[in-house]
Amino acid sequence: MRTGVIVAAHPGVEDLAVRAEELGLHSFWVYDTPMVHGDPFVALSLCAKATRRIRLGIGVTSPALRSAPAAASGLASLNALAQGRIICGVGTGNTARRTLGMRPATAARLENFTTALQDLCAGRSTEYREGDRVRDIRFLHTGAHVNTADPIEFVVAALQGPKAAAVAGRRGTGLISFGLLDPTAWHALHDARRHAAQATPHDPDSHMDSRADSYVITSLHLLDEDEDPHGDSARDATGHLVMSLLAFAADTPAFAEQLGPEEGEAVRRLLDRRGTTATAPDRHTKLYPNYLGRIAPQDRDLILPSLMNTLALVGTRDDLLTRITALEQAGIDELLIQPVIDPPTEMAQLAKPLT
Repeated sequence: MRTGVIVAAHPGVEDLAVRAEELGLHSFWVYDTPMVHGDPFVALSLCAKATRRIRLGIGVTSPALRSAPAAASGLASLNALAQGRIICGVGTGNTARRTLGMRPATAARLENFTTALQDLCAGRSTEYREGDRVRDIRFLHTGAHVNTADPIEFVVAALQGPKAAAVAGRRGTGLISFGLLDPTAWHALHDARRHAAQATPHDPDSHMDSRADSYVITSLHLLDEDEDPHGDSARDATGHLVMSLLAFAADTPAFAEQLGPEEGEAVRRLLDRRGTTATAPDRHTKLYPNYLGRIAPQDRDLILPSLMNTLALVGTRDDLLTRITALEQAGIDELLIQPVIDPPTEMAQLAKPLT
């Protein structure tokens, strides 16, 4: 299975991209969460100029954040700097929108956005709508400005399950998911994607990218001999994923109600510590600071073993090989790991085969 890295956009991120390329990793991604992290297009521009081989991804942008013309211009501009190395994840903007206190986009809006990006980034015209006004648009400049000749790989975020997988199938894209390590769930997503693709007639002149790879974002912690799988080191390495789920649950009571008693209690403790409630209009300002950053030591008790095991890969070499093999058999092509403690060291460990 291939491996890659995903990080928050920040100054100096290009140095990590260079190191990832030196280590032979397949891809290097940055998040698109405007009110929490830096701008992904700025970050990947620096990475594009500093690297030669590694693929560069945005995970993920959304129609609820950017218009299709603006996003396509950014992507095609990156493609001019790193020809044929750009991957664009698209989603409903679940987290990025919730950090604004807003709701994510619908699956229908996501599909229209994906279609427009695919058309524009391939140099085709596309339908663009603002309110009641609809126009056909296309790049009026190419060449040195943007690159529409080399294909950009698109992947759809699978948060909405079968609906998102169906969008991916109809648009001929791959899938990306955050913390989804259940092989059964991935089999279901791939089935939904395949059925939607089979039911959708494709224009042979559309030049839709034939790649349909699947990516999963997670954390990986290889235990030392006799190390506690739920000790401080393991919690620090995986806590950002667990805290992201707890923050989502604290922000979404309907989801929190589906959790078990222990997880529900962790959500209640998180709300209390952040000084907010699940219905406070400004709760997003309390729940999402340091989102996907290294957790504070005083929050280690919130990193429940049940959630660590669900969202992250923690175990001995044999444990990890078993889980990774099951994911590979379920159709996962690449693990994207977010390092939070010592990124250069963690990337070096990731580059070593688990054999």
